[in-house]
Amino acid sequence: MVDKLVNSEANARRIAMVENCFGNSGQPLAVPGRVLVGEGVLTKMCRKKPKTRQFYLFNDILVYGNIIINKKKYNKQHIIPLEEVKLESIEDDPRGYQHGWLIKTASKSFAVYAATAIEKGEWMAHINKCIDDLLRKSGKKAVAEHAAVWVPDNKAPVCMHCEKTQFTLINRRHHCRKCGAVVCGPCSSKRFLLPHQSSKPLRVCLRCYDQLSGAKANNMTDQAQKGNNQDSSGEEDSDDDDDTQKGQDMAHDLYAVTEMPRWYQWGSTYSHIINNRESNSSTDCISCLNISIR
Repeated sequence: MVDKLVNSEANARRIAMVENCFGNSGQPLAVPGRVLVGEGVLTKMCRKKPKTRQFYLFNDILVYGNIIINKKKYNKQHIIPLEEVKLESIEDDPRGYQHGWLIKTASKSFAVYAATAIEKGEWMAHINKCIDDLLRKSGKKAVAEHAAVWVPDNKAPVCMHCEKTQFTLINRRHHCRKCGAVVCGPCSSKRFLLPHQSSKPLRVCLRCYDQLSGAKANNMTDQAQKGNNQDSSGEEDSDDDDDTQKGQDMAHDLYAVTEMPRWYQWGSTYSHIINNRESNSSTDCISCLNISIR
């Protein structure tokens, strides 16, 4: 079905609308062979707190951005090639976040949450379908190494390495770019070259540094050692420093998103499954949806 709609007017119109919503802050998305598969709002777990984000799934990329005016204006566009993506389901927390999964890539990994188990199943099935089709057509293999998911700041009142240092305005939190742990400055004073994430040496905790240097001692150059006082680790999450989003965050808490995702491909095959399986777990939904779209 995707192949039939590659050159359709409806697909071109949808992609043009996405480009218009991002305006000058986004990159052009209309390229030969690209199809918009679906769209919807998900809650992304950012470094400081969860925030709602608009997501667009294409047959070759996943795009998301900050919501300024719903369905009209977005900014801070992020584009993730699906060839790099691996999904991993997150077990529901009865006291907290539910219907979530990890989106893992070589350079960045993060958690997202849907409003319901059904929506989670739809998103994961559609994304996996696009990934499988893309890898099959290109003949490429899935990426083996993925970036760690950062532990949210509020989950670590003290350093996760020494378990002694309490974080304050003076004692800042840092994230190990290898394991994602929240650590203090002294426990993350080393840098190591992680080629899949950056061309510069990145901040890592002492435990990961020992493991990495032991596996490949020559990875750290003399120049990188001299630059230990320069923070090239990209500590800030670009989704966390958006002041224009504050009002949006107050209006959209984790489970306040009521708008259902829209699917332009494969979506019709879900109707009878959703009606019959609303009481089932998200795992069952994902399994069933995967079978239905193959």
